[in-house]
This record gives sequence, C-alpha cells and structure tokens, in this order.
Amino acid sequence: MMRRPRTTTAKVAEKRDLDSDVSISESVSSDEDVDDWRPSEPKPKARSRAAKAPKAPAAAAAAAAAKRPAKPKEPKAPKPPKAPKVPKVPKPRAPRKPAAEPKTKVPKVLKDSGEPVLAGKKRKNFDDGNKDDNVAKNQKVKQTDCPEGESGPSVKMKEERVSFIVSDAHQAGVPAGQGSSLAGLRPKKEEVEEEDFTFGEPCQKKQKTSGACLGRPTALPSSEAHGLRNELNMNWDMKELLSTLTCVDRWVCSNIVGLLQEENTVPFMVRYRKEMINHMDADAVRDVQMIYEELRCLAKKTQTVVQTLKKDGVLTPELEQNLRSSRSADELDHVYSPYKKGSKLTKARRAKALGLEAAALAVMDTPHTLDLRSWVTPGTEGLSSVEEVATGVEHILADMIAKDPETLAYVKTLCENSFVTIQSSVSKSALKEKEQEKSGPQQNKNKDIDKFHLYLDFTCNIQRIQPHQTLAINRGENLKILTVKVNIPDRLKNDFTSWCINNRWRPRTCGKEELRAIIKNAVEDSYKRLILPFLARSYRTKLTTAAEKESIAMFVRNLRQRLLVCPVRGCVIMGVDPGFRHGCKLAVLSPTSQILHTDVVYLHNAGNQREGDKLRHLMIKYSCAKVVIGNGTACRETESVFADLISRGCFHPLDVSYCITSEAGASIYSVSPEAVKELPDMDPNHRSAVSIGRRVQDPLAELVKIDPKHIGIGTYQHDVSAGALKAALDGVVQECVSFVGVDINICSETLMRHVAGLNAGRARNISEWREQKGPFNNREQLKLVKGMGPKTYQQCAGFIRINPQTIRSGNSSPRPVPEKPAAKKAKGKTGVNVPTSFNPLDQTCIHPESYHVAQRFLALVGGTADQIGSAGLRQCVESKVRAGGVEELAKTLDSTPETLKLIVDGLTQPPGFDIRQNFGQADFKRGIVSMSDLRVGAVLTGRVDNTALFGAFVDIGVGRPGLIHKSSITLDKLPASQRRRSLALGPGERVEVRVLNVDAQRGRIGLDLIRILQ
Repeated sequence: MMRRPRTTTAKVAEKRDLDSDVSISESVSSDEDVDDWRPSEPKPKARSRAAKAPKAPAAAAAAAAAKRPAKPKEPKAPKPPKAPKVPKVPKPRAPRKPAAEPKTKVPKVLKDSGEPVLAGKKRKNFDDGNKDDNVAKNQKVKQTDCPEGESGPSVKMKEERVSFIVSDAHQAGVPAGQGSSLAGLRPKKEEVEEEDFTFGEPCQKKQKTSGACLGRPTALPSSEAHGLRNELNMNWDMKELLSTLTCVDRWVCSNIVGLLQEENTVPFMVRYRKEMINHMDADAVRDVQMIYEELRCLAKKTQTVVQTLKKDGVLTPELEQNLRSSRSADELDHVYSPYKKGSKLTKARRAKALGLEAAALAVMDTPHTLDLRSWVTPGTEGLSSVEEVATGVEHILADMIAKDPETLAYVKTLCENSFVTIQSSVSKSALKEKEQEKSGPQQNKNKDIDKFHLYLDFTCNIQRIQPHQTLAINRGENLKILTVKVNIPDRLKNDFTSWCINNRWRPRTCGKEELRAIIKNAVEDSYKRLILPFLARSYRTKLTTAAEKESIAMFVRNLRQRLLVCPVRGCVIMGVDPGFRHGCKLAVLSPTSQILHTDVVYLHNAGNQREGDKLRHLMIKYSCAKVVIGNGTACRETESVFADLISRGCFHPLDVSYCITSEAGASIYSVSPEAVKELPDMDPNHRSAVSIGRRVQDPLAELVKIDPKHIGIGTYQHDVSAGALKAALDGVVQECVSFVGVDINICSETLMRHVAGLNAGRARNISEWREQKGPFNNREQLKLVKGMGPKTYQQCAGFIRINPQTIRSGNSSPRPVPEKPAAKKAKGKTGVNVPTSFNPLDQTCIHPESYHVAQRFLALVGGTADQIGSAGLRQCVESKVRAGGVEELAKTLDSTPETLKLIVDGLTQPPGFDIRQNFGQADFKRGIVSMSDLRVGAVLTGRVDNTALFGAFVDIGVGRPGLIHKSSITLDKLPASQRRRSLALGPGERVEVRVLNVDAQRGRIGLDLIRILQ
C-alpha cells in the first residue's frame, strides 16, 4: 500500500495547532476541606498507577505486606452501590501492573526525568541492611546531583521527609515517590503515623548539578524517556513536543513537568526552584503549564475517541495510528469527524461499505491487473456501472489523500510560501436588517454594524493580521454581522495536484489511462472538498488561539501592574463614590484601613455651600488630607468641587490633595457575599466608597476581593476562552499575593486564600485557628492547622510572614494558645511538635527548607538572626559576598547560588520590606485641567490607565484618557529593560506624551509617546 503512517509531518504547520477552548486546570488542588493525609487508603492506589523503583528484598516484602491488607479496606462502605465501584477501579490498572513487575521504573511523578525533577528528601522506611545495599546501588548510577547530598544523616531519618528540592530520579535504593505528593507516600504504618515538617538536615536535592549549569541534567535514560509517552499512549514525546511548542529547552520542560506533577505552584517554582526552571519568570512557566495541560487534555480526548470507535467496531490499526499521531485538537477532529455519531455517512465510508476499498488500493499498488468491470454489480446502487465504481474508488482515494500526514505537510508548506489572506465582509442578513430600519432592536443592530465599519470590507495577509483584528472579526462573525473566509491562491491547487500525481500518489506500475484519470480526479476532489476546508479551519484556529493568548497575556500584564501599585500608608484617606441624584458617598478610613465614618453629601444640588461646610468639618475632624474619587458617574463634577474648595483654602490648615482611581468592580463588590460578610451592617453604597478608598491604601488587599474580569483591564475579555482567562488571572493574583507576602496574623481570609498552596478551605481553617488560639508565633505553628499537610506547608510557608509587632498586639488579648489541640489526634497530628518561640527568619522571604543554610551563613559572617535588616549585618553580608563570591560561598554552605542569593536578600532587607515600594503610587493633585485646555503639540505627563492590543490609554488629568497607538511605541523610546515586552507599557507607568490631535465631539485624544519616566 502506498501510504506510510510513519512519514514525517511539517513541524512549522503544527506548531500552533492547539485547541483554544481547552480548560486549564491548576496544579494545586482546589478542594476546600482537605484534611490530613490518610496513607492507609490512597497510597496503594498511587503505587498501582506508578512504576516502582528497585528495592531491597526486605523493603519489597514490607511494601507487599502493607499492600495486602489494603485491599479489603476498599469495599468497607456498607452501601450496595459502592460495592461494584471497587472492582472497576483496578480494571484499567490491570494491564499496567505487568509493566511495573520488573520494578525498574521510577514513580509516575518522576517519569522521563533523567533531568532533575522534584521529589522528596528521603524517608527511612527500610532497615540498616537495606541502607547499605541502597548506598551501593547509588554509587553505580551516575547522577547529576552533587555527592554531598548522599550523606548519611539524610538516610538515618526516622520520620518522613518533605520534598522541597531536586530529586535523584535514578536512586535505586530510595523508595520511589517519597515525600512531595500525596500519591507518593508509602503505606507503612510505622512511617506515616506522623507528618514530618522538618527541614533541619542539608538539602541534598538543592545541590547544583555537576557538569551542567543552572541544574541542567546530563543524558536522559531511554527507559525513562518514554515513560510519559507510554502513560499518555500517544505517538509523540510529550516533552519533545512541549519544547517545540514553547521554544523552551527540553531539560527545562522536563523539570517543569516533574514539578507540576508533584503539585508545585508557579510562585513556588519561580522563587524557590530557579535553578530547575532556568530562571524563567512566572509568565513563561505559566505558558509551559498551559500548553502541557492542553496536550494532556488532547491525549485524554484521543483515548476517549479510540475507545468510542473501538466500541462502534470501526477502529482499524491505521485509524488508531492517525488518531494517536494528532498533535492538536484540530488534527484530531479532522481524523475523527467522519466517524462521529449523528454525522451523515461520508462518501468514502459509503464506498467502503460497498467493498470498493480493495479496488482503491489496487489502483495504487497493482493498476496493471485491475479491471473495474469486474466490480460492477447490476441492480446495486453504487455498483451498477463502471462509472459508479470509478466514482466510489475516487471517493476512497480522496479520503486517503486528505488523511495522509505527508500530503498534509506538503500542502501546508505550499501555503506558507504563498500569499494566503483572510477576508471579512458584511453579511447578507446584516445588510437586509439595515435596509429595513423599522423597530428599535434593528436600529441597535445598525449601531453594531457601524462599530465594525473597519471590517465591512477587510482583507489582510494571514501572517500580518494583528491579534485585536482577529478578535474583532470573530466577534462580528458571532454577531452575524460579518462573513469571514480564508483565501488560498488558485495556483496552489496546480502545484499540489502535480506533486500528488507525480510523486506521493503515483501508482507503482503503469496502468490504464482511465485509472490515471481516477487518481487525478481523486486528488482534485480531495483538495477542493476536504483539504481546503481543513486548511481554512486550521488557519482560523491558529489565528484565534494566538490572538486569545496575546489578549490573555495583556490581561495578565495589566492586572499584575494594577495589583502591585505602591500602597499609600500612614495617612487618613477619604474615599468618595461620586453621584448626582443620590449624592456622593463618603468613607473616612484610618491609616490601617479601619472605617472611621461614613456619610453622604449632595455636592451637585442647589445648596452645595452647606454640603461643602459639612465636608470641611469631616476633613478637619479626622485630619484627613487625602481624597480618593472614583472615576464613575459625576467624577468630573465632583473633582471640580474639590478643586474649587482647595483653591479657596476651605480646608485650611490641612494641605488637601485628591486623586482619581478606577472604581471598576466596586459596585459588584458592594453587594457580593464577601462584602456582606466583611461589612454586614453597612449600606451597599457606602461599601463602594470604602472599597474606593482602600484601593489606594492597599490596592492588592482590596482588589483580590473582586473578580479580575471586573477590574477594568485588557480588552476582548468576552471573546477569549473563559477557562483560560480565569486560570491566567487567578494565577497572576496568586503570584502577586505570594511575592508580596502576607502577615498571617492580620491579613484577611480573602487575601490569604490566594497565597500559593492555600485555598478557601485552608484559609478559613487558618482564620479560625487564629481567632480561637491567638496569633501565630512562628511558621511552624501552621502545621497544627487542620488541612495543613507537608505539601501545603511547603508551598505556602515561604510566602507567609510573622511580624513581631502583630504578635505583640495579638497577644494583648486574653486568649491563650493551647499547646495540644484536642481535635488533632484523629487527624494524625499528635506527633507534630512545634516550638512556640518567635523565629526572626519567619519575617523574611527565606523558606524554612533553607533555614539551616541561613544559620550557617550567619555564623560565617559573624551575625545573628536578631540582626536581620540592620545596617551592621547588611555591611557584613555584602563584604563577605564581595570577598568570597556567591558561587564559592554556595559550595562552602552545600547550597546553590540561587538559594544563597535569596538568603542574602532576606537577611539584608529591612523588616516589613515590600516589593511594591519600587512601583509608582497614585498621583494626587490640587487643580483641574479640562479637555478644552489641550492644544496640539502640548507636552504632558500622565499615567497609563489601561492597555489594549492596539495601544495604551493614558490619563493626562482631563477626564478623558488619551490613546497612544502602538505604532508610536517604538524601541528607541523605551528603556532597555522593557524592550522585550509586547507593547512594553502597562497600567501605572508614568509617561511623557505629546498631544497629536483632539476630537472634542467624539471625546478622543491622540497622543505620541516621548519617553517613559523612571
């Protein structure tokens, strides 16, 4: 047969074929009420799914003994419906067990990872005799980790070690999968009765890998290189394809996959696993995570399709090969669509049902022996004449051509070298409705048509179209205003037909003229009926996927800069929610965001003099010199009132100034369950004023209470995948909250749930523990909280701060902290012993896993933990680093340069250090400028309010934002640090601009970027 499934496919065309509608799932469990680990039940389940590492005989016997009694526990539920569920669970696992019998593979979380991936520090669940055997085995295997990590103390541990650092994927003597994930724990009762959160021993997995910089591994063993491929059961290698799609080194992709499989969060990886991810930032890691999840979803969907086709009895080895070779959802759908239930039988399948497949194969393999007249069956539809037989053979050949990977690769290559365009025009239905112009809704429809006037007759090269143009065209098409099509040049058909007839689909031997005509007709039919629609769908999918990713990336950048605006601390602030008819709602907030007073003033009515006196009285009474006005209805008029009062000196002796802030989402928050719980007895209108004021006092703590989609950032949020957008925005909120850090004794439950590793249930448990037992004295006490297992503690501990000031204020309360919580015995926490004294390292960004390194470093420089943040310690640390160098000091301390740099930052930063202090604050002013005051050519300073795919909106203080078109944002106007970013501008950045044009009637201001103000 002519077709060979193993032929290569053009990677260029496959690079972006990803399903944009795939829902992205977080690697951290979202279960709100997760309690402690229960090793006796889930562990055998995890072991059956993962391949086992080689073990000593005693350890293997112990594991087998622990596994046997676990079987009768599965059907322990008395209800009859649960009984049949038990045998169903092992069924899919049954074929996997023989693959694991040799016990030479590492667990699933370490598959395909000759490169270092996350696993745990070792637990001792084997005897001393076995330990010697394991050490001998470890010496035989060449590792990339430093040999110091294999020292004796880490093997002698009697308690479970939590996985924080890089794992030796090939250690034969270590029980597989220990430490870092729930599924990796061993079910031996004597080992898992306690949860061990200890980090006192050297972190062997943080050793820099020898012979490779930045933790880069050496050769990947072939047995592990195919582990993940076998698990997904696809014909491509996950990490190789992931590396191709993301343009990230394969070893980095391997590490990231291992970290994600062990349920590590992106903030934790970016801060505490830098050497494993090659110092990638959070956005880059999140991109790899997103594509990895898409590929996993594709593999699961493929498996479902294969099972469905097998059940229907239409699955052939060739079809299964094509399905498992699909690298995108679009390719999978192309192969599967003819077999979907409910779809009418394709021409090729009807011809095959008549038995013409053998004739079609004979046309390619043995045309000299084929006689179509022998296939004629009078009285049978489709076989009654030679012409009908020839037509059926053409349909089968056309289907074979359209499904052939080499043929598709060639036609995609032709398209890449051709001028392919996308064209949009007004639809017939829109034109018909526009002509009628009768009822109101149709008039609204006409207004929608006017919004798309740029795309009513639009044509653009497929390689040059901008993301915002793609999303606008898609929106117009969804509204049935636009008709969109992809234009492929006609000459491409001739080149494709010639190549097929003379090369790929050329018969092996010479045949009759009528058979050559059949092949030519089949090629032309396949191109027109099957390949062209497939190419159009592929291009539309690629463009939409790329545009959605760029739009989501814009959302992420805008949200990050909005959340990281520097807070305005140490002053009383008045929040104003402006309004006409219902007045301006006021909320006076203390420097700690406590509500001092709420009121309503009617500044826009006839008797505004009396309201102005009332406002002056409140300002002087509470010594309030800062006013925050929301940018909603009546904002400009309210600003004018305050500017007039300030100019007349009505607030003397106070030096009052005001700023305008976005009130997007404030109204939604004011009636949300979170607001009702936080401010139960307050009018919703006053809640909006409180939210507006707090957005300037602490933007991060206030904005996390609002759904990111409602904060007013980005564009086309309704035109992108809702699941992907939500996952990306939730991820950046978690990133910002984690990197800033939270004081666990004073932060709100809402803010706490966004810390890496925590969720709503765990945050609620921490809040309840804090209310019942007083403030946390150190990070170790978090282990006593319900649901705080070792993995959760690992992920969140570094981002939680314990400040001595809040401890003292909390301890002034009469509530004592009980030493032994009564409810922990049933949860297996009785063995967790934690100190009650304050640890100065708990107020830094240093992770508890590195405390022993920090203590050794302090001893090396001659300092103590009590000196953290002092000028003397900072001078000692800096001089030591200059003298010895980070690399040499890291080797001396048995650590990595990345960990040591983090320790140096934690020891030298002053207590209460906030990374947001490097970002700009809100701009307060005392006067007002109107749009009529603007002149073309005037040079102004402003702050970026929002960015879109086509430019940046800048607030220049005239009530209307001006637009800097992206064509004006050139590299020569940007600082070097921002030249790699798409559009390079984000909310909060101060810029100097020049006025290009002013359209007062439409309320539009055109600006040119001069420079970004540092």
